[in-house]
Amino acid sequence: MAVINFGGVDENVVTRDEFPLEKAREVLKDETIAVIGYGVQGPGQSLNLRDNGFKVIVGQRKGSKSWDKAVNDGWVPGETLFEIEEAAQRGTIIEYLLSDAAQIEVWPTIKKHLTPGKALYFSHGFGITYKERTGIVPPADVDVIMVAPKGSGTSLRTMFLQGRGLNSSYAIFQDATGKAHDRVIALGVGVGSGYLFETTFKREVYSDLTGERGTLMGAIQGLLLAQYETLREHGHTPSEAFNETVEELTQSLMPLFAAKGMDWMYANCSTTAQRGALDWMGPFHDAAKPVFEKLYNEVACGNEAQRSIDTNSQPDYREKLNAELKALRDSEMWRTGEVVRKLRPENN
Repeated sequence: MAVINFGGVDENVVTRDEFPLEKAREVLKDETIAVIGYGVQGPGQSLNLRDNGFKVIVGQRKGSKSWDKAVNDGWVPGETLFEIEEAAQRGTIIEYLLSDAAQIEVWPTIKKHLTPGKALYFSHGFGITYKERTGIVPPADVDVIMVAPKGSGTSLRTMFLQGRGLNSSYAIFQDATGKAHDRVIALGVGVGSGYLFETTFKREVYSDLTGERGTLMGAIQGLLLAQYETLREHGHTPSEAFNETVEELTQSLMPLFAAKGMDWMYANCSTTAQRGALDWMGPFHDAAKPVFEKLYNEVACGNEAQRSIDTNSQPDYREKLNAELKALRDSEMWRTGEVVRKLRPENN
């Protein structure tokens, strides 16, 4: 483990140079990794582990679309693909990658197969951090660990196939065997992490829920829509409003500050753009900071978790969700975006 200074703060980081794939294989050579769930994270993590040479099986409900997807991905029923309970029984490490709501529902089945010495693995701190609400309380004689890739399972798989790695956080909630550290780092390397940085289950879920609702998804959509609407209301065409709001951001500017930072991106824009950005970032910060403080407090007190539990457990949840997503997809801004994307040179 290396101590690396980030902006003046030391953090514990594990790289693949100090914990190579060969070491990870040695640590887990006698383990059977049971990946429970084949939805968001399950495919990417299980396929990467399999391709990296680990013994992996998948647990999924038979007859579901995810079961069929697993079969199409090469998992063999009765050999590497099983019903959830049988996979949990067979696994020495149980990767619990169902949705938060499904984890609550299936927990009694998983818990009875958590025999002494096994490891319970998460990629999100939700179930453990809010255990009073979820009921997910592991027995004391198993390791409870987490590797949380900083992106979707699709990105994890895509980057793996490109020979790259997606950075992940890791945490140990419970070390019953004395092997939890090596287990979690080996799994982090196995699933295709770029580097691993240390966190806790609580810090992971607080930052993750804030990020999803904030700059990663919720805030960015709200900000984009506000600018798009303003331009449209002042007579700009849909194409012009979308290009100035979304297309230039994602296709031109994001690659610049992803590569070398916001300061470098500012330095490589026109002086007019620089002046305006420097002048207006303050008002936007001052307007948004109270919203982020409110958001973080809602996450920390458990209100956001409870809203998710209550909503996602409703029998008509999926229908309502699909209706909301359809409304987003059918909005003028994203219908315009669909046309703009088709007009990109690479699509012609």
